[in-house]
Amino acid sequence: MRTVWDIIKAPVITEKALIAKEESQDGKQLLTFRVDTHATKPDIKSAIEKIFDVEVESVRTVNYLGKNVRRGRHEGRRPSWKKAYVTLKEGQKPFDYGESI
Repeated sequence: MRTVWDIIKAPVITEKALIAKEESQDGKQLLTFRVDTHATKPDIKSAIEKIFDVEVESVRTVNYLGKNVRRGRHEGRRPSWKKAYVTLKEGQKPFDYGESI
């Protein structure tokens, strides 16, 4: 059986993700996480609600295909991964990634 920590891998802390978090509209906070490639939207929603003790309004997911890479004459591929954009319900307390994980 998978735990919530098997579903949520890590927060995505990039410039784009932090700008989206700051510019969230209507008092709703947008958070970005790297998740398991087999996780469904209901799985992600329940995991976020259990870990951070917040109410989730919606979850959007994006699948990223791993890039082809070369190291000299050796070819390989980076792993594919999945990102989830989680929108919290209005009025939920905002939190910082570092203080909750």
